[in-house]
Amino acid sequence: MAEHQHIRVERTDDVVRITMDRAARRNSLSGEHLTELLAAFREVAASDAVGVVLAGEGPVFCAGHDFADVAARDLEGVRELLTLCTDLMRTIESVPQVVIARVHGLATAAGCQLVASCDLAVAAEEAGFALPGGKGGWFCHTPAVPVARSIGRKRLMELALTGDPVDARTAERWGLVNRVVPAAELDDAVADLMRRATRGSRAGKALGKQTTYAQLDRPEADAYAIAVEVMAAASQTDAAKEGMAAFLEKRPPVWTD
Repeated sequence: MAEHQHIRVERTDDVVRITMDRAARRNSLSGEHLTELLAAFREVAASDAVGVVLAGEGPVFCAGHDFADVAARDLEGVRELLTLCTDLMRTIESVPQVVIARVHGLATAAGCQLVASCDLAVAAEEAGFALPGGKGGWFCHTPAVPVARSIGRKRLMELALTGDPVDARTAERWGLVNRVVPAAELDDAVADLMRRATRGSRAGKALGKQTTYAQLDRPEADAYAIAVEVMAAASQTDAAKEGMAAFLEKRPPVWTD
């Protein structure tokens, strides 16, 4: 793994942990920080890892965009920054690995966007979530995109218009996170979910993740058109054939991918 200034990248067995390491800046997303995160996810995508845990150092998971960086840019510069951030979010969705957000503290604005863009999320009871632009001068336009797709319109509008944070239990009830646990149990809960989410064929899982994102939010007929073609083609893969054969022969499957 490459050397980085704003993040740490560590691999244990088949899982890579990417830790945002700007605690003094509340892990805010400067252009350099976003660039390092994007490079790390692209590097992992090309590896044989099966999962990624996205974590944060210090008391805050991620405070969103670094306003010092934003304020120093002109229109084109801010557009470039937001495009870079969007590239990161869409890369998280497109990588073949399962990506779990480990949310130990507050996730605001683009930090909340990060959580919503991950496949799965586990939060500590102390965590909180907010789109604070609604009570300031810069509305959370881009963070609202994946958050809306996680929690629905009315709840999104409450977050975005009020700017008020919601606690971890509310975020779980709304569908922004999968699990809420005591802080002392956070790592174990992430590891358990990762283990269950990555079992089976790696190739089959990667295709399943990418197809799911491709059909989400499309009209039902279009979604079925995509799913039918991919699922039919996938039935002819070695992984699908092994899975069905193991089921029919009442034996454990042997995955070769």
